[in-house]
Formats: sequence, structure tokens, C-alpha cells
Amino acid sequence: MREKAKELQRQKMELAKKGGKPSFGSSGGFGNSTGYTPTPNVGDVANTTNDVKPPPSYTVSKPTPTSNRAMKLGGKSRDVESFVDQLKSEGENVISSVANNVEQSGHKAPAIKQDIDGVHLRLEEKMVVKMGRDGGVQMFELLGLITLHIGNEKWGRIRVQLENQDMRGVQLQTHPNVDKELFKMKSQIGLKQPTKPFPLNTDVGVLKWRLQGTDEGLVPLLINCWPSEAGDDSCDVNIEYELTHPNLELSDVNIYIPLPIGCNPIVSECDGHYTHEARRNQLIWSLPIIDSTNKTGSLEFSAPKSIPNDFFPLTLNFTSKSSFAKIKITDVLFVDDDSPVKHSVETVLFPDKYEIV
Repeated sequence: MREKAKELQRQKMELAKKGGKPSFGSSGGFGNSTGYTPTPNVGDVANTTNDVKPPPSYTVSKPTPTSNRAMKLGGKSRDVESFVDQLKSEGENVISSVANNVEQSGHKAPAIKQDIDGVHLRLEEKMVVKMGRDGGVQMFELLGLITLHIGNEKWGRIRVQLENQDMRGVQLQTHPNVDKELFKMKSQIGLKQPTKPFPLNTDVGVLKWRLQGTDEGLVPLLINCWPSEAGDDSCDVNIEYELTHPNLELSDVNIYIPLPIGCNPIVSECDGHYTHEARRNQLIWSLPIIDSTNKTGSLEFSAPKSIPNDFFPLTLNFTSKSSFAKIKITDVLFVDDDSPVKHSVETVLFPDKYEIV
């Protein structure tokens, strides 16, 4: 067998002298692009053919940067579709799994619809929360924005009436073209030049606000995760939530709890329902609604072959139709006579990042 290996090596050297060595410098991104050609071990020679094929007569052209980028973007989408198809064939609940994957990367609020004929206002708030596993708030930040969309020029010259019930020191900032004195005196949003209309058929940010702090009272939902070692290389885990703002109604609440690889948790108690996603090594605790009627709840489970650190960081997602800053849009008025204007209001609150570390 050694003689065959030497013969094979000799043939390859002769081929290289004749220009037969394959070149990977012009690779279009497929196959081995490092230029490395593995040499077979002696034990592999028996399964290796001795017929050496001549190099191809064509050359592989490099793709342009634009097509290469497009290929990568499309490839990622195709990978996701292929993965979803595989899940369907295995009988998995694809809708909840894909939704959870999207949510964990950060909840993305839908854009304002572009087929609006009248006046539409969107009040959007997103928060970033970071809490310690032993208690305490490491970071809290709330960012809010009111967006105005006018679909018809006859509604262009208007003012928006607000009501601010906040007592926690929310920092407000109007758009540079908004009349600041009008806002301070009457809590109205209007242009500095009232003879001019607001832009049409576009989303215009008119007011934004910010709230920061480390007070636990700012956090809408406190999470207490308490894993304890059971003495047999397993952990008993108790998780509790507490709604600290009874005026809020949180919808589609999902708490994501990481698990050790290969862990099959045994759930003994659960308010709401849970899902074990073995592929992602996580347990999802889901509650359709958390409000004043169920301000607290708990989940208890045991996890074999685990340690307390395995269950952190926890992440959390939800949506709400209430303003955390207690800012409300109460009316829309014409500039000329203060008569009311028909309008629609959309309010959404969601976490950009919410974790217990």
C-alpha cells in the first residue's frame, strides 16, 4: 500500500509540473476556497482512484460585489424557509416557534399604514430593562415617540391636543418646527407657522420623550428567578412575576428561560402555559394577558444535570396598548376655528430588550 501511495504522490507532482494543479484563487464562493488540497493517508489509498482527470478547460469568474451580497441575503431567507419546512415535516408547531425566534431578537412594531385618508397618530414606546438575578435594577430606559400621518391636504393645518399625567420626570422634546410655547401653555402640538400645513402622506415625528432610572418602581414587571441545587446534580427552579403597574395590561407575555443542553425539565406548577423548545434549549413561559386581575404568578420546575447559572439570562417580551409615560392624545383640532377633526390613534408599548442577568 505504501508503494501505491508513493505512485499516487509521484503522479500528482508530475501533474503539477504540467500545470494541472487546480487553482482556487478564482473561486466564486462555493466549495473549498482556501486553496488547500488534502493528501490521502496511506490507509485511504485503497479507496482512492488512480485515474487523474485533467483540469477543466473553463474558468470560474468572480461574481460582482452586488450579486454576491444579494446572494447572501437571499440565502439566509432560503435557509429559514428550509428549516421551517423541516419543522413542519416533523410535526412541530411552526407558528409559535418562528414567532418566538423573531420576538427574542427584539420586538419590531409595524409601521404606520400608508393608505390613510384622514389623520392618524401613533404613540409608540419601547423600553430597555436590565435587572440582576439577586434583585435591583441595573438599567431602565423608556423612549417614546408620537408620529403624525396625514393622508389628505384638507386636514393639513391642525393641532394635536395632549394630556400628560406623568409625575416621574419624563423628559419631553418637540420637533424643531413645532411651536414650543404652544406646547408649554396648552399641551398642543402645532407648527410654528400655523399658516403652513403638516407634510402629507408621510410619517412625521412631532414629539419624543425619555425616562431613565434604577428604581424598581419604574419596571412594569418584576421577575424573581430562584434556582436551588437539589443535591443530585439537578436544580429546582421557582420563578415568579409581579406586575408593579396595575393600570397596565400586558398582552402576549413570553418569558424565555435558558436550559442546559439536552435538559428535559419537569414542570410541577405553571400559571398560564409553557413550551419546551429542545432545539433551542429553552423553556418558554407564556401568559396571554397580565393585568390587575392576575398581578402575580409562578412557574416551578426541576431540571436534571444543571447548576443555577444555567438559567440566566432570562429574557422577556410583551405588548401593551397603554402608554407607560401616561401621555394621551385627547383631540385633534383645526387651526382656524378649533373645531374637532376626525382622527385615529394607535398606542403601542413593547420592550426592545428586557432581561434578568
